[in-house]
Formats: sequence, C-alpha cells, structure tokens
Amino acid sequence: MNLRTFFSLIKIEHTLFALPLALTGAVLGARGVPSAKTLILLALAFTAARASAMAFNRLIDRRIDALNPRTAEREIPSGAISAARAGILVALSAGAFLAASWAINPLCGKLAPMALVVLLGYSYTKRFTVLCHYILGLALGIAPVAGWLAVKGAFAWPPVVLGIGVIFWTAGFDTLYACSDIRFDREMNLYSLPARLGPARALRSAALSHTVAFGLFVLTGHLAGLSWVFYLLSLSTGLLLLWEHRLIRPDDLSRLDTAFFRANSLVSVSLMLAVCGGLIVK
Repeated sequence: MNLRTFFSLIKIEHTLFALPLALTGAVLGARGVPSAKTLILLALAFTAARASAMAFNRLIDRRIDALNPRTAEREIPSGAISAARAGILVALSAGAFLAASWAINPLCGKLAPMALVVLLGYSYTKRFTVLCHYILGLALGIAPVAGWLAVKGAFAWPPVVLGIGVIFWTAGFDTLYACSDIRFDREMNLYSLPARLGPARALRSAALSHTVAFGLFVLTGHLAGLSWVFYLLSLSTGLLLLWEHRLIRPDDLSRLDTAFFRANSLVSVSLMLAVCGGLIVK
C-alpha cells in the first residue's frame, strides 16, 4: 500500500477540512492559542480517529461499494488495498487515537472509547435508519467539544452548542451528497433521506438543517462572549451555506461535488476564523 493509496482510502482532504472544528474548540477553551503540546496531540488524535473511521467505513461497506458504479473503483473493491490491510489500519489508527487521547488529559482518555464507538458505529447506520446523516454529524460534532476538553478538561455550554451546530451542518451536507445515490440506495434498501423522501424534500430538509446549524453557530458566539467581529465574519459562513444550496436543484445535481467538497471545505475554516476574530478584537 503506497502513501497515495493510503491517503485516498482515508480521504485525507476531508480530514484537513474537518480538523479546524477541533482547533476551534481548542481556541475557544484557551481564549487564544493553546500550547504547542496540546495542538500537536489534538491534531494527532483527530487525524488518527478520522483515519480509523474512514478505513472502517470502507471495510464494512466494501461489498456495497463494489455494486455501486460510483464507488466500485474505491480502494478495497478495486483491489488496491486488501480487506486485511484495511483492518490492520483501523486497529493501528484506533490505538493511536486512544494513546493520544490519554496523553492529552485523563478525561479525554476516558471518553475516547465512547467517541470511537460513535465513529465506527456510524458505518452501520444507513442499514437501518434515515438518521444516519445525523449520526455522522454526531461523529464530527465531537470534534469541537474534544478540542475544548483538551484545553479545559471540563465540559461547558459553548463547545456543546457548537458541536450540536456541527451535527446539523454535517447532516445537511451529507443529505445533499446522498442525492447522488438515490436509485442505488432504493435498490439496496439502504436508508437515506433522499431515498426515502425524494430529492426535492431532501433538499428542503438539508436547508432546514443548515439554517439550524447557522443559528447554533451564532449562539455559540453569544455564549462564549465573543466580540462583534465574530458576528461580522460569521456572515461568510452563512453565505457559504447559502451558496451550497444555490448550486443544487432537485432536477440538476451536476454541481453536487462542488457543493460538497468546495463549499464545505470553506465552512469549517470560515467558522474558525470568525471565532479567532471574535477573540482577538474586543
């Protein structure tokens, strides 16, 4: 397994756009820049957790992926990576995540196994519930809370509200992306909102989720006592969410990849910059 194939399996580019969420929680907790040790351990834990979750998802879904023309060329169905090697990668990544979590502080170490259950368990959910999009959101929504806990070692409302916002944001964009597999999901009796509701109602559901998410992002700024700069910069986050929905129509999903990859890669960064601005400028 070469490095390029490994990065493709774990979708390293998704890790890079999701990592700012954990960093945002850490910055909120520190009211500034956390220590270098905390940042390094947090990045290691997050990257390892994401790698284990992605590899496990590809491993569990390998037979389904092989039947779907959109995913048949993924690493395991195509034979680029064996199932056994993917399993080893899951174990090593999960071990690295647990070790890094304990190195951060005892609370993170104790909560890490529960986080791992959510991260790995998500892969089974589309087999039995349309809430799979929100459970994926929970897996990502853990990130800002974990970032805060890495710094503070105790729970508080700002990161929790931010994490709930991430749940709705993730559920919204995952619902949009699932529109590309409506026919296949129905044939395989897989659960997704687009397959159950149809594209038009699914897009409305995604828009509602993103509206709730933006409201919770703004509420986070209030709870954290951020300055007016946060609210000003948060407008860019709202505009990105709006742009994402303007790219897609029920009868035209041709720009779905642009909406999913480009817009969402900017949302987490814009949110982090808004928080930093709200802390720096009083």
